[in-house]
Amino acid sequence: MAKKLHNFALGEWVPFEGKGLPQYDAITGELIATCGSEGLDYDAMMDYARSVGGPKLRKMTFRERGLMLKKLALHLNDIRKKYYPLSYRTGATKGDSWVDIDGGIGTLFAYASLRRQLGDKTFYLDGEVARLSKEGTFIGHHIMVPKQGVAIHINAFNFPIWGMLEKLSVNLLAGMPAIVKPSELTSFLSEAMVRDIIASGILPEGALQLVCGTGIGILDPVTSQDVVTFTGSASTGRMLKAHPKVIEHSVPFNMEADSLNAAILGEDAEPGTPTFDLFIKEVRREMTTKCGQKCTAIRRIIVPAELLEDVQIALGKALRQTSIGDPQVEGVRMGSLVSKSQVEEVRRRVEELAQNAQVVFGDLDNFDVIGADKEKGAFFSPILFLNDDPFNKKDTHYIEAFGPVSTILPYKNLDEAIELANMGKGSLVSTIATANERIARNYVMGSAPFHGRILILNEESAKESTGHGSPMPMLVHGGPGRAGGGEEMGGMRGVKHYLQRTAIQGHPSMISAITQVYQVGGRYKENEVHPFRKHFEDLEVSETLITSKHTVTEADIVNFANVSGDHFYAHVDATSLEGTIFEQRVAHGYYILSKAAGLFVEPRKGPVLLNYGIEDFRFTKPVYAGMTIGVRLTVKEKIAQEKREDEEVRKGIVKWMVDVYDQTGETVAIGTILTMVKMREQ
Repeated sequence: MAKKLHNFALGEWVPFEGKGLPQYDAITGELIATCGSEGLDYDAMMDYARSVGGPKLRKMTFRERGLMLKKLALHLNDIRKKYYPLSYRTGATKGDSWVDIDGGIGTLFAYASLRRQLGDKTFYLDGEVARLSKEGTFIGHHIMVPKQGVAIHINAFNFPIWGMLEKLSVNLLAGMPAIVKPSELTSFLSEAMVRDIIASGILPEGALQLVCGTGIGILDPVTSQDVVTFTGSASTGRMLKAHPKVIEHSVPFNMEADSLNAAILGEDAEPGTPTFDLFIKEVRREMTTKCGQKCTAIRRIIVPAELLEDVQIALGKALRQTSIGDPQVEGVRMGSLVSKSQVEEVRRRVEELAQNAQVVFGDLDNFDVIGADKEKGAFFSPILFLNDDPFNKKDTHYIEAFGPVSTILPYKNLDEAIELANMGKGSLVSTIATANERIARNYVMGSAPFHGRILILNEESAKESTGHGSPMPMLVHGGPGRAGGGEEMGGMRGVKHYLQRTAIQGHPSMISAITQVYQVGGRYKENEVHPFRKHFEDLEVSETLITSKHTVTEADIVNFANVSGDHFYAHVDATSLEGTIFEQRVAHGYYILSKAAGLFVEPRKGPVLLNYGIEDFRFTKPVYAGMTIGVRLTVKEKIAQEKREDEEVRKGIVKWMVDVYDQTGETVAIGTILTMVKMREQ
């Protein structure tokens, strides 16, 4: 009897009602499991996520949520091999499964590392302060806080692990709970991993729920605080995006749709060059990885007309070496499509494309399969088309066969190549294979508006390049037009998708108190104890040291020039100042900074461990001999650091605003320094 998949809802594993949908082994045709979502109460699931999971996640800081992701990534990484046997049943090879499983876990690690950039707060301070008044008593800033809704992820069948984890990485770091709906074709693999995630106890209650069936009605309860993400066909995405509730409540909808991605061979990449060979290798890989079932797969191969035959021969030779069969059999390079229904769907699309293009490699019926029964599995041969008139025979730019299918298109010059690439009306990624910087630049400038990502492929980067079809966690994954108009991942860009940006306005003191970052013009909080005598926990944002003063002398300027070796004319030659902004020999900016440090540093040993760096230092007014300077040293921001080893000292980074002013009270230099400060012993 086939396994009956369970949904995870309201904190429990619950069976579906009714017969359910069958899930078959893509290689053997055997029944694996049945799945369904009938009987689920989506209103209750959404309320549970909002009332239980959301508050728990929002109470955590970005750093705490990042550490949670890291812990989850480490846990899944330890047990990742258990998912491979299930992955093979989707038709994926070992390499395909590595991309899905290890790639998904790697994305968790990548987003966990962003905690250092986001800081130890429950909100994110976005951008720079806006000065809104002449006297500086009224300013504005932007904060970003987690939305108080649910992230609903509707995923495609081709990456049941990566597709789930790359989205969860971002919404969990942002502080939003999620309901995941994988494809009903491969949800048996998603369910296996979610069971381990829930059993680990790493995520707070209510942070994750799972729907293994069709999920009909899942969008009915959405509100303006929710976020919907979709990966799949453009037609299905458009239908979901037009859901009445999504429109009524202006629900953010991020769509990543299959697209007709292109790879362009540069005119300089002639046969025998490394770039030509890399191009052939990349196209073959993108046609056969995951049996061509990738939203980023190369569907259009755009090559110089004079190299058409060379490319066709070389690519045909490479594809002949692609053995098809059971992924667990030694030597098999390509598995199968995900299901028999997909075989029929891709076959229909191939027949449509054949109306205006010639098949130059492959056969729908006559191909060999290793270690499996071709009739029982969902096997499909690589199919390579040639469209000799791509500006008039336009089916190539409209019809996608979601399998190991691609079409060669000739171009006469780079402008034609760009036009052909853009005729796909928006794609996730395109590749330009060239070693010529002019060709690369012109292609990027001409095609960037139509593509979410562009790979420049050549020998210089090939050794470490992740390739055409691999979205990277810190880069956006999405594209305009047909590709859905969305952006996933992209590092901080993806996190912001789940946050609400709000402008706050008021006096600098009030904005400082809210943001916990000192704003210029805010009240100073003076204290009798020198701040360098205080541990990290005892320092308070806006706490300020007003130092003693120093009168700059001619000797200071001369001595600093000799010590530093900086004999710039403005510091040492009074006869060369005509036509400059300087009235007399001016003190070095770095002398002012050094002298400021001499004024504010506490020389005795204390909690300050070291100077960690300098940020954004500006010299705003010349300082001449005879002028007197002082320093206002203010705690600007505090950032706790994690202990990497048990023996390591607990510490944090303190950002200090250094405001150097003259005898008139006017600022002559201002910037930020960082110190590493010891925490008190626990």
